[in-house]
Amino acid sequence: MVNLTINGQSVQIEEGATILDAASRVGVEIPTLCYWKGLNQIGACRVCVVEVVGYDRLLPACDTPVEDGMVVRTHSPKVVQARKTNVQLILSEHNTSCTTCVRSGNCELQKLSKQLNINRDAFTSRLESNELDPASPLVREADKCVKCMRCIQVCDNIQTVNIWSFLGIGSNATVGTTENKPLSQTDCSYCGQCVTHCPVGALTARDDTDRVLEMLADQSVTTLVQVAPAVRAAWQEEFGIAPDLATPQRLAALLRRIGFDYVFDTNFAADLTIMEEASEFLERFAHKEDYQWPMFTSCCPGWMRFLKTKYPEFTANASTAKSPQQMFGAIAKSYFAERKELDPHNVRVVSIMPCMAKKSECEIASLRDACGDPDVDVVLTTRELNRLVASLGIKPEQLADEEFDSPLGEGTGAAVVFGATGGVMDAALRTAYFMLTGANPSPDAFEQVRGAKPWKESVVKAPGDVDVRVAVVSGLGNTRKLLDALKRGDVEYDFVEVMACPGGCANGGGQPIHERSERGETRATALWNLDANMAVRFSHENQSVKTLYDEYLEKPLGEKSHRLLHVDQLGWDVHPN
Repeated sequence: MVNLTINGQSVQIEEGATILDAASRVGVEIPTLCYWKGLNQIGACRVCVVEVVGYDRLLPACDTPVEDGMVVRTHSPKVVQARKTNVQLILSEHNTSCTTCVRSGNCELQKLSKQLNINRDAFTSRLESNELDPASPLVREADKCVKCMRCIQVCDNIQTVNIWSFLGIGSNATVGTTENKPLSQTDCSYCGQCVTHCPVGALTARDDTDRVLEMLADQSVTTLVQVAPAVRAAWQEEFGIAPDLATPQRLAALLRRIGFDYVFDTNFAADLTIMEEASEFLERFAHKEDYQWPMFTSCCPGWMRFLKTKYPEFTANASTAKSPQQMFGAIAKSYFAERKELDPHNVRVVSIMPCMAKKSECEIASLRDACGDPDVDVVLTTRELNRLVASLGIKPEQLADEEFDSPLGEGTGAAVVFGATGGVMDAALRTAYFMLTGANPSPDAFEQVRGAKPWKESVVKAPGDVDVRVAVVSGLGNTRKLLDALKRGDVEYDFVEVMACPGGCANGGGQPIHERSERGETRATALWNLDANMAVRFSHENQSVKTLYDEYLEKPLGEKSHRLLHVDQLGWDVHPN
């Protein structure tokens, strides 16, 4: 333990802790900007500087270790003025048109400027500019970048994709893509973790709300909206609605107020995905010699981009099943359009997703099997949904619950947990067990694949005393470790679930942003609780999915199912010509 004094208060703290840690221990708040505990503790912005007796210069609190007998002053006139000057210098290179920034009101720099009582520009503005890439769902605006380097740290150290680099020196230093390519030509997975870790609006998801408003205003088209499982665990955060009041049915009512003609639950398509993916796994497992192993899930487009750019030799291992988003679009523009006697070319499918990579997924040229048009037309993130709601003056807390439309609105507990790491595997195992035995397991029989642990593995006993080796991994850095272990022969699996974002879709790059805080685990817990309280917890018991097969698809892996619900994973490119 180390003993020191902060603003006259005695503090005892573990050796190796920082001044920032020690100040927090006694309730002293030191302002920060670039800092993110455990990720970015490099003192880049110099906003957290403090005065330490015996040192001529000010020291950054976030990366200066405590020393025994240290005397620290955190808010002396010298310190306050230095912080103010440092922030004013940052502001001189920052586009301060806050009224047109999506992070206005949720911006760490904006909050810091107010906290330091900065109410005028002290230095001449010098803004960097860059050309935006319209082909990329990830948008970087150089004139807003504060060079905090959080994006670099999360991309390099958590996701290991290494898209961002610190370029140049001195006053010309900036952040850019590693090879100085347009974003759409890099190997970016579009996971969006750089966006959720950016303290300002320098990194955002492309805003497609105007496209949706144009569709809603067009009387010649029929608009359908689907909402992903993870969205229901997070959309209410920005409105301050208690989680127990933020029911899926209230979300359905909200989407109707926006003006969509039909409101559906992606849970329906998640159950459909399980029917196809579980059947595919059993088919492969019965003919192991014909396939590469293990079989990987393919629901996550960020993971699929990572797979095809970083480990292309494993591409054939990926399930051919489309993601729930894409399955829904294909069924909406075929089966549903036929039932409602709609021209599929005049049907528009909008997705509300926790994920930025879904914007890229729906634009893949081969995903247009229903009628030749894209199966999904537009994707909005959870954040875009919330901005759309606010712009339309809707008060979600005043809405009564309403049910999703039928027949594509019914979902099970197995579908709900798609939004949590381990959820796809858990749901698939529930149904695969039934397909093999004709009896349901306990819906909680596969709890070993749940939880926040980034790499989980288990052995499941199949009939005939056959071992099925499964694994679940989330976060691309952890995924890299698993793939490298597979290549070395250190591990062997039959079935692996991969989610690009740490913690799964609940922590997706399109979810609400909270200052230096990630809520993926809390959101995932909410999804598992929803599953536990649902009357139907098996995908194969979804009555609407059963009807779909009886009336239209005939059977999983059948000719029509294969045409509408599967894709050749080797037949599309991350960087199309």
